Amino acid sequence: MSELILIRHGQATPFEQETDRLSGLGEQQARAVGLALGTEAFVPTHVLHGPLVRQRRTAQIAAGAAHFADADAPPPWPGAVEDDRLAEYDGDGLIRDLAPLLAAQDAEFAAAVRQFQQRRDAPDRNRSFQPMLEQLAGAWQDGRVTHAEVEGWSAFRSRVQAALGHVLGLPSGSSVLAFTSGGVIGLMVALALDAPDAAALRLNWRVRNGSLTRFTFGGGRLSLDSFNEVAHLPPDLRSWR
Repeated sequence: MSELILIRHGQATPFEQETDRLSGLGEQQARAVGLALGTEAFVPTHVLHGPLVRQRRTAQIAAGAAHFADADAPPPWPGAVEDDRLAEYDGDGLIRDLAPLLAAQDAEFAAAVRQFQQRRDAPDRNRSFQPMLEQLAGAWQDGRVTHAEVEGWSAFRSRVQAALGHVLGLPSGSSVLAFTSGGVIGLMVALALDAPDAAALRLNWRVRNGSLTRFTFGGGRLSLDSFNEVAHLPPDLRSWR
């Protein structure tokens, strides 16, 4: 049998001008991931990460921390391989291109957008951002709003499924780490459980930064062992966004 661990990247900077980088908290979360894996003496045969800076940087920091977890540190991880299929769905594109289209046709969503804009700089802005994003992502998934420059749900689903298929085709006994994002993790869990697509987004909203989701695979089977582990993160290092 083989093992796959999906790691969500550390906290990024979604409300800043440059959204694709780790925050200070995100870097601490990445180190905690590596220390936890090093402490349990997990030595991967394959390390993958998506093309986003926050995904790649989380993998780099975790790899360094794992090797120095204790005096009997395991050997360094193998070189990480970038897989574009592990990129998150285009959240910036949803906000930039799809939100205005949905607001023009849906008064309830337009009101949610106005509420978020009023609270954009407030400490509790996520309380208004999350409901707006959930409505928008649902419309994107259903195909109610589309844009030529924004990857559609079906294309996102196909590439994530292909990335998962690649991992499942690795030799028996493989131990795989994949540094990716919440949408990819939610979809892979839904695929493993043969759950409807709508479940993928619901799972996505629960995936914490720096969390671990574990699978066992082999013989054509994929089994979910745990979802969204955060025991390696002390309370002050836990975040969703």
